[in-house]
Amino acid sequence: MPTIAIVGIDTNVGKTIVTGLIGNYLLRAGHTVITQKIAQTGCVGMSEDIALHRRLMGMELTEEDRLGTTCPYMFALPASPHLSAQQEHQRIEPERIAAATRQLEARYEYVLLEGVGGLYVPLNDDIALLDYLAEQQYPLIVVSSAKLGSINHTLLTLEAARNRALSVLGIVYNLYPAEHPLIVEDSQRVFRQYLKRFGYAETVIAMPAIEMNHPIPAIDFAPLFHSIGARKPHRF
Repeated sequence: MPTIAIVGIDTNVGKTIVTGLIGNYLLRAGHTVITQKIAQTGCVGMSEDIALHRRLMGMELTEEDRLGTTCPYMFALPASPHLSAQQEHQRIEPERIAAATRQLEARYEYVLLEGVGGLYVPLNDDIALLDYLAEQQYPLIVVSSAKLGSINHTLLTLEAARNRALSVLGIVYNLYPAEHPLIVEDSQRVFRQYLKRFGYAETVIAMPAIEMNHPIPAIDFAPLFHSIGARKPHRF
């Protein structure tokens, strides 16, 4: 089974919650699944995003979490990962991330790899997240949001993926923060239109606002997995 990259159109659009909820969905469907974070900034010790994944998945931290396999890089400065690494006299090495992913792939049916920020966030001075994902050829799930400006950011993300011949399984549309219903409806229409234009499955899944102190709604993520291995982008 594949490693799937969960990428956002920006920072703070809900990638971590989406990753955890998809992990929960796959567990309930009877699969073995683990989540991974490429790098996390603004924390020390245990990755806060990995801890949230486990909470949403309804499971305890794993041995891979404690060993750092599920988050190979953590830095204290809350900034772009390349800068956070530099401040600690380190450099993010893609092979270290890939090696950790391969270890997880050997034990689990699915690895859900959460990205950092948007696709063009630098990992080091030589490569951005997009470069790494294109080299690995992981299929993508794009996380968008209902905040103003998301259409532009989402379409740029789709075009960047298309230009690198990356598969996009679909978009998870985070309805937080809620905008006017007309805007929400039209945004989803536009996303489907461009998914089709770029040769992808027209899969847009609306995710309601999640409140961590309330029951988590069940979301059917099945449509995202219908097109695994079936959709490559159109080249113009």
